[in-house]
Formats: sequence, C-alpha cells, structure tokens
Amino acid sequence: MKLCTQITLVVFAIAVGVGYMKYKSISSPLPIPKFDANAYWGPGKKESYKEDKSIKPFKIDYPDKVINEISDRIKNAVLPPPLEGVGFDYGVNSKRFSEFLDYWQSNYLPRWKSEREPFLNSFEQYTTQIQGLKIHYIHVKPNKNAANKKVVPLLLLHGWPGSVREFYDFIGLLKSQRSDLNVEFDIIVPSLPGYGFSQGSSKTGFGVFEMSVVLRNLMIRLGYDKFYIQGGDWGSALGSSISTLFPQNVIGYHSNMCFILSSAAGMLKTTIAATFPSFFVEKEYEDFHYPYGEKFSNIILESGYMHIQATKPDTIGMALSNNPVGLAAYILEKFATWTFPQHRSSAHGGLDLRKDLFDAYLDNIMIYYLSASITTSCRLYSEAFSLKQQEHKLDRIQTNVPTACARFKNDLAHEIDWVLQDKFTNLIQSNYYKDGGHFAALELPSVLYKDFVEFVKKVEK
Repeated sequence: MKLCTQITLVVFAIAVGVGYMKYKSISSPLPIPKFDANAYWGPGKKESYKEDKSIKPFKIDYPDKVINEISDRIKNAVLPPPLEGVGFDYGVNSKRFSEFLDYWQSNYLPRWKSEREPFLNSFEQYTTQIQGLKIHYIHVKPNKNAANKKVVPLLLLHGWPGSVREFYDFIGLLKSQRSDLNVEFDIIVPSLPGYGFSQGSSKTGFGVFEMSVVLRNLMIRLGYDKFYIQGGDWGSALGSSISTLFPQNVIGYHSNMCFILSSAAGMLKTTIAATFPSFFVEKEYEDFHYPYGEKFSNIILESGYMHIQATKPDTIGMALSNNPVGLAAYILEKFATWTFPQHRSSAHGGLDLRKDLFDAYLDNIMIYYLSASITTSCRLYSEAFSLKQQEHKLDRIQTNVPTACARFKNDLAHEIDWVLQDKFTNLIQSNYYKDGGHFAALELPSVLYKDFVEFVKKVEK
C-alpha cells in the first residue's frame, strides 16, 4: 500500500511538472518578429514606384447623377417577404428594412448635397501616400487658444463595418473646452487601408500586422513620434499591434473591445475563470462574461459574416458592390444586432430604439458605397486569419504601454483582466458599462469620452 502511495505521488509530481512546463511553453512572452517597415503594398513593382510624400486636401464631392442613381436603385428594389412572426432572427427583416429604405430614398438622399455631404466635410481631410497606398485621414488640429495646455496627438481607429464617421461626435467632445484636463488633442482619424477613401493593398499578406506599420508610418509622416491610440473592433486589434511593435511611439492605448485571439494560455485561463467566475470578476459584472457557453453561442451566431469574409471576401464583395440595397442590408444588420442583441427576435431588431442614429448609419453606408470599398474592407479578414498572420503571434508579445479597457455590455465579446494582463502588463484602467454595444463611439460618445479622459489623466500624472 505504501509503495502504491509513493508511486502515485511520483506520477502526480511528474504530471504537475510536465503540466507546468507545458504551461510555461504556451504562456512565455515572445520577442517582436522582424518586419519590413517600408514594405510596398501598391500596384505593380516597387522599383517603379516613387512615393509622393506631400499632403493633399480632400473633400467628399459626388455629382447629383451618382446620388440620383442610388435613389433609383432603392426605389426599384424588390424585397422578399419575411417569415411570419420572425424579427431579425434570419437577418434583416424585410418589412422593417423597406421602411428604412424609404427613409433613405425620400428623406436622407434629398438632403445629401445640402446637409449630409457638408456634414461629412465638416472636419479637414487629407490624403498622402504611405508604402504605395493613398491613405485618407481626418485631421482636427488643436484649438488656437490652447497655448497653456500640453498638446498630444491622438490616433482614432475604426473597424468593420464602421468608418471615420463613427468618431464625429466623439471628436466634438474631445475638442470642447475642458477645465479638468490640462491636455489638448491633435486628432488624426484615418480611413483604414481598403476602407472608405483609403486605397486597399494590391498584394496578398496585408493583415493587421502590416496595416499597423502603415498607420504608424502615417503618424511619423505627420510629425508625431509619440501619440495616444483609441480604437474598437479592428481599431482595437490595430491599436494593440502598434503598441506591441512600436511601444516607443505610443503614450497610451485605450480600447473599447479588449481581446486576445491566439493565446493558448488565455484560453486555459478563460476556462478556469468560467468555472470559478466570482474569483475573477465582480459579481455585478459576471453577466458580461458568463454563462460562458451562452456567450460563446452568441459569438458563433453573430460571426457567420466573419467566416465568409475570411474565406471568400471577393465573392461577397462583388455581391455587395454597386448594390446599395444589398450593402445596406448587410451593414445595417450589424448595427442592429451588435447594439441590441436582446431585440434580435423583435420586428425592428432594435433599430427603432435609436432612430436618432439613422442618418449616422446611412452616412456610414454611403461612405462604403461611394468609395466602392466593401470588397477591399472584407479582405482584411482573410489576411488577418491566415496562417502567415498567425505566425507573428502578436498576442504572445507583451507590451508595457499604459492600457485601458472599456467594456460595453452588448458588445460581441469581453475578455477578463486576468487574461489581458498576460499581454498588457501595464493595464491601468478597466471599466464596465451596463449599456451600449459594439459601436461605442457612435452610440454612446459621451460615455466613451469620459472613460478615455479618465485614462489620459492617469497617464499624464
């Protein structure tokens, strides 16, 4: 009996040792991989390319003919009837969608030239060439009466199916006069390469890793060697990547979609935390993360688009290009169910809860349609989830850049601090908000603003 006990203890000790070594192998931080900071992503060969480093003014300006064609296409749309008793469970409900199309065609488009286009041009916009790509960006410069304040650059990064339009109200709050913050922001808001009015890559392999290099080089081009970053969705992934690759350039990184994708240690920790949630999350916020099975099921339900775009981006892109009605249905569904998932089965899918955002939704859809960028925007999924991109293992590379996480209840997914701290070793702020969804800057700009300013105060101290 004694011998059996000894053997059992030896086997247990070996198992613990092997398990510990295995955990160390999957959790140990990795070094930054080598990369070409000047890689060429434009058409043709790099040898025949000479980069134009000039900064050129840009304005959104489309003739009436283009807008009238959109109106005609909407007016002539034929929609299939929805199933009886179904809301947005099968996607966009065509009955509610037809009412949205009517608003677009009879209310919004007649105001395009007099109101919407001038609104979208209300901030100064520019283009410049970076690594073979024409990059579009908004630049909101510091207030002239900010001489007594420290001026810090801020890079705002959107995601899919968003655009620079998401940040308009947020920018307004950042530029308002504040006595509680001794900082003035110099704001740069680029259209991600392949999104909106920024040129997409002509070469394969242009994922988050490579895009983050382009965006960092944009900031260097504009004369900013240190800056803050705020982003959600792809903007969050890009902010994380820039902070990882170029920590010397990032003052602080603020995310409203905090996640780590490719960490085996993170998945192990998530599983442990799901078993004992009260040890890792305050009781009042447990429902952000658990029941884990329910949250995972929702991700599967809402990620069908991701599988299409990660495997056949050009097919879905061609189906939506030059098709304003199809494009609107595809994008509008995300604004509904990623903001109000609890209303997925209602006839309006949550849309009617924020009719005040209809013009903003349509501004965003118009940017995708007029710039013909839906295909190039979808390609980022294919490149980001490729084997080549996974080899970078960015989530295994630690960064000590001051980091903040703002979680909004209805977002697609949330990561616990215990997992985030493996990568972000200087996570100085972590907040939960029981309202809001995936598009925080658009939906709740004042809440996001307050969280961001709270973070900046901590960093500046």
